[in-house]
Amino acid sequence: MGRSQQHARGVAGKRWRKRSQETARLFKPNLQKVSLKLNDSVEQWKICTKCLKRIKKYKAIGDFKNISVATA
Repeated sequence: MGRSQQHARGVAGKRWRKRSQETARLFKPNLQKVSLKLNDSVEQWKICTKCLKRIKKYKAIGDFKNISVATA
């Protein structure tokens, strides 16, 4: 008695219903295991998807020039 219906909304926008304190959201990189061709050698790296998009588009990232995704 006395409670309103919550409709199973869960946690969204740091709104806990009488349970816990507000917690800051932790952002983690989306890492992928990718085979990259760098200076005629193929190496496996763990890179984030943002970097992977840059490599596919510009064929370079940071100090690495002439880098590409190796296809099997």
